[in-house]
Amino acid sequence: MSEKRTDLALEARESFPRNHVEVQGVVLEKKSCVDGQAEITMVKIRDDAGSRAMKKPKGTYITIESSLFLDNEADREPLLLCICEQLEKMIQDMRQKCVLIVGLGNREVTSDSVGPKMTDHLFITRHLRQELGEEFMEQNDYGCVSAIAPGVMAQTGMETSEILESVIRKTKPDLVIVVDALASRSVKRLCTTVQITDTGIAPGAGVGNRRRELTRETLGVPVVAIGVPTVVDAETIIGDHLESVLEKQGYSENEIEQFLKEVLTEETGSIMVTPKNIDESVARISRDLARVLNHCFQKKGY
Repeated sequence: MSEKRTDLALEARESFPRNHVEVQGVVLEKKSCVDGQAEITMVKIRDDAGSRAMKKPKGTYITIESSLFLDNEADREPLLLCICEQLEKMIQDMRQKCVLIVGLGNREVTSDSVGPKMTDHLFITRHLRQELGEEFMEQNDYGCVSAIAPGVMAQTGMETSEILESVIRKTKPDLVIVVDALASRSVKRLCTTVQITDTGIAPGAGVGNRRRELTRETLGVPVVAIGVPTVVDAETIIGDHLESVLEKQGYSENEIEQFLKEVLTEETGSIMVTPKNIDESVARISRDLARVLNHCFQKKGY
């Protein structure tokens, strides 16, 4: 069976044969918030050994999981505040920074439209500072926020990194926050999980369409990535189910692996699955992430 696709560092850590074993160069911390209704997992990849083992860049990955993401708007507010607190811990003095928020993805593909739709709900203020001055911003307690949804290469003919390099060179933000849809290897995490990382992002990596990375090294400014898993590949769903059934029937690990290699084909690996209510989920998630960012930078949105 081929390697299971995931953008989540938490799932990469869980992929080791025994999840409780220590992985060199990787630190795992768990805690909860919202009275135990949300679980926070912090994965820190500290060195090159940890990066090779996890197949992810060095840095900090914070994952917030909760069924509250599916609840009504009022019940989600404590959860969104929890996400904001985690973001503020990752970005020191974030309200003092001028930030460019980037909504990655294809607006025309529902499961990939979290980023672009999120930008529709942001409270944008950079132009106010230019037109009305710093005193106005301080009086109203506004942070400096600009945003862009650059689309995808098939729509623009340009790499996202090329567009952002030009925008950053002209607008000179202190920080870039990118928001994107991710791939998970667990159905239960679809639309109920948020990952925050200070390592940047490689757009399309989780679905096998990796583009040029958006990182501090490529863009010249710190990059924080926020992602929500909206798809899982069919091969993972089929493989996990078959593996569970065969284990219960007493087949050995080698027998299961051989069987899965025979059953799973390249065709199954190219199929991505998303929830049937993905339209509603993406609309809710994009609004929620915008509310989090508005609250963090403007103390608005709650």
